[in-house]
Amino acid sequence: MPPTPRPLRLTLALAATILAVAPARAAEPPIRVGVLAYRGGDHANAVWEPTVRYLADRFPQRGAEMVPLDLPGMDAAVAAGGVDFVLTNTGNYVELEARHGVTRIATLHSSRSGVSGAAVGSALIVRAARDDIQSLADLKGKSVMAVDPDAFGGFQIAWGAMLTAGVDPYADLKELRFSGFPVDRVAFAVRDGEVDAGVLRACVLEELAEEGRLDRAGFQVVGARTEPGFGCALSTGLYPDWPLARLANTPEDLAKAVVVALFQMPDGHPAALAGGYEGWTVPMDYQPVHGLFRSLRVGPYEHLRDVTLLDLAREHWHWLALAALALLWWAVHSLRVEHLIKVRTAELRAANRELRREMAERRRAEDTARERQKEMDHVARLSILGEMASNIAHELNQPLGAIANYARGCTRRLEAGVGSPAEFAEASRAIAAQADRAGQIIARIRDFVRKRAVQLEPADVNGAVEAALQLCEGRARSADIPVTRDLTPGLPPVLADWVQIEQVVLNLVKNALDAMDGGADGETEEGCGVTVHTGLDLEGRVEIAVADRGHGLSEDARARLFDPFFTTKPGGMGLGLSICRTIVESHGGHLWATDHPGGGTVVRFVLPAAEEKVDAG
Repeated sequence: MPPTPRPLRLTLALAATILAVAPARAAEPPIRVGVLAYRGGDHANAVWEPTVRYLADRFPQRGAEMVPLDLPGMDAAVAAGGVDFVLTNTGNYVELEARHGVTRIATLHSSRSGVSGAAVGSALIVRAARDDIQSLADLKGKSVMAVDPDAFGGFQIAWGAMLTAGVDPYADLKELRFSGFPVDRVAFAVRDGEVDAGVLRACVLEELAEEGRLDRAGFQVVGARTEPGFGCALSTGLYPDWPLARLANTPEDLAKAVVVALFQMPDGHPAALAGGYEGWTVPMDYQPVHGLFRSLRVGPYEHLRDVTLLDLAREHWHWLALAALALLWWAVHSLRVEHLIKVRTAELRAANRELRREMAERRRAEDTARERQKEMDHVARLSILGEMASNIAHELNQPLGAIANYARGCTRRLEAGVGSPAEFAEASRAIAAQADRAGQIIARIRDFVRKRAVQLEPADVNGAVEAALQLCEGRARSADIPVTRDLTPGLPPVLADWVQIEQVVLNLVKNALDAMDGGADGETEEGCGVTVHTGLDLEGRVEIAVADRGHGLSEDARARLFDPFFTTKPGGMGLGLSICRTIVESHGGHLWATDHPGGGTVVRFVLPAAEEKVDAG
């Protein structure tokens, strides 16, 4: 261990020279030394009065007196010029230096100083039984007592250490209390359980134990550490010891004389023994104190709490430069993205215009296709009627012939003067009935062939089948082909256009009659002819089937049966079944053909019931 530095000693000759320079002024006031009484006035008198008496002995013409002060009193005395010198703690000196321009002329060399000469630190104490507080980080959520916010060893050093440990005493503690001077109150509050932990200036705990005022074994120091040459328990690092400072208005020759007197204090002098120091040395470097205050933003650095934009720029210029580069990149990127957005927007607008044009053309094409489909449906209906014209004429001739016969009979009876009114009335009713029958045939044909918009409404399939079969009855009778009706009653309605469904059934029945024309063998046997069946399939859809006993279909004909312009009949257009499939599929149904088990062909189509279409919508 390196030897403890000794206080600076001046030669007796130099001392005599300096003292001779100072003229005797018996009338001058005594030298006033303000002393920080951190443990109260009695303790300050016991510790520092011998040192002040030593100065009084060295300046008999003036004398010297001690003025014990607390921290506020120290500031007030310096501001008012009520003292010539101050002996105070390190932190208080830095604040007085900044506020009032005091200047340190010597530094106390404590008998407990470390190797570096530093002797001021803090000890955070708890009761010995507290196992839950072993480090400074354990103080979170605990109550802590300190002397004063401006006490250097009694709070500020510990404050810096706690911040380093991640504990902000003003934010993370359950409670932070200040007892005020004397500092002894903190130790007693911890002992009595008033608080969880307390902050003491280093060595105060040992001094109280030596004085017999408390039991050292009842306390433990939180985060205890050691410093070479320093004999007291610590929770923090060490800072320079107390300085002796002169006020700005203290005469320089007096300050020199006082500092020479202190440097000449003999080893083991009673004043040094009472103060617990070995002597005095040249002023030490107090930059570590400035660094602590700067980090805490207290004392001369309190203005750092009000940070200006310029301060932020100076302190964080590299981050601001990085932010400026990022902002510049963002601006360039934004301009590029905006340009790309404009380009893409223009492209999308052009694409949208092209799409709208294509959609309009597609709608026009679809509208044209629908119109053409309507025309084809109409042409198909006219074609069917054209092929059935002779049969329709035969159907009309019957009621017209009956009307003519009834009319001629009535005329002959009238000319002969015979016949009763009842007979004429009966004949008139018969004529009216035949006229109604002819009118119904004409109305049915007119509804079938007229051009009209598609009208979807609940329709009775059996009724449409009956209407179609009535138009085919004449053709079937003339060809002597029986038409069998197998209509299931009570079928649910389908949402369809009546005329179109009638057109599909009429076309299928006509094709079946064509397949039987010229006939199959045994066409007069039971079960031969055309059968029209209605019912429900396994999925609950309405099914219409038209079966014939003709010669059936070849493989090629079955594969191409529903292709436009394909026909197996001489002179046929090949549009009938294609149009039928289009109509059925537009109603949500399906049309297909199969072989008849007994020979011939069965053509079926299914339509969803009206309730299903409503639910699906």
